[in-house]
Amino acid sequence: MTTNVVTPANLVQGPADVYAGGFGATEPADSAVATAPGAGWTGVGGTQGGVTAEIDNTYDQLTVDQLVDPVGARLTKRQIQVTLKLAEATLENLNLVLNNLLTMGSGTGYATADLQTTTSATQPTYAALLIDGWAPALATGAAARRRIIVRKVLSQAKVQFSYQMQNNNVYDCTLTAFYVSQSISPIHIVDQTA
Repeated sequence: MTTNVVTPANLVQGPADVYAGGFGATEPADSAVATAPGAGWTGVGGTQGGVTAEIDNTYDQLTVDQLVDPVGARLTKRQIQVTLKLAEATLENLNLVLNNLLTMGSGTGYATADLQTTTSATQPTYAALLIDGWAPALATGAAARRRIIVRKVLSQAKVQFSYQMQNNNVYDCTLTAFYVSQSISPIHIVDQTA
């Protein structure tokens, strides 16, 4: 009997840091995977309940009348989504969740946000997400980082302003990735190896 050998260093657990940038923001070099991203990326602060990046592939089967078994399949759809709850209820995070549909203002001692009224023909403002989480440990046993860059996203959110004694207000959102170009993948994943 063959047993499956478990490599404990490959187990991954822990929170991620999330940064937002505009679609097309300059991405940090892959070699900088263990450092915070630079200009063009803003941290969204604390999250609640974790951050989930999901790639959902749909394969449609190829069948023929002469065989009972499918003869193959083709990838016909892919959906990439990031779900998270932003625990820091800032106006900047609200603007991210609403796809930059707020007109932001400020004065001495206050800040404002007004929801823009657009038409269905208005092109949305896409964002980019950078998720810095944990990767399998290095050969030395030291912790390693994994960076996931989702290059073109829009948020689908139902924003609530909830004021309760026992729970903090969070912005609960799902961000869906979109096609970038034939030569640029919608998602880029980098693991630290040294």
